[in-house]
Amino acid sequence: LAGLAIIAFGLWLRFGGAMADLTSDKKSPEYFFMGLYVLVGAGAIMSAVGFFGCCGAARESQCLLGAFFACLLVIFAAEVTAGVFAFIGKKVAIQEAQKIYEDAYDDYMKNPAGKFNSTIYHYHVALQCCGKGVAEQQTGLPCPENIQVPKNCLVEIEKVIDTNLHLVGIVGIAIAGITV
Repeated sequence: LAGLAIIAFGLWLRFGGAMADLTSDKKSPEYFFMGLYVLVGAGAIMSAVGFFGCCGAARESQCLLGAFFACLLVIFAAEVTAGVFAFIGKKVAIQEAQKIYEDAYDDYMKNPAGKFNSTIYHYHVALQCCGKGVAEQQTGLPCPENIQVPKNCLVEIEKVIDTNLHLVGIVGIAIAGITV
């Protein structure tokens, strides 16, 4: 059950909410979600290993129980790695996402009438922000209509990633503690 909970949490962070909108573009880095992928993989392995551990306990098989223990050690290491990566890699992930936004912003500003930049639009809709400061609202950026006070997108990117990676770190280390 804990494995299924880890899978659900990892998939929710990857494909749900603001993070899903930010990563729907081609420019989104795949390594950005490495901690989430480790958590989902560990949850899948943990579910399978838990099933085999129950079978080993029911049949009183030392071989199955030994394999169960060895797999739990691997899962433990993966969860601790995901938790540590989420805490340590936060700054790099924030900088990378901000760089993607700044590149899209610069592309749009060079030729605002030319093409519609979907990357910048995804950021604006997901984060309910517009531009790199308050004065950008008048420059013709594709901003959400229902936004009342324009927020700095660079600050909003930092808030969203910091919050989500903090959750990944806490869940990874908490489940590792439960595994012990």
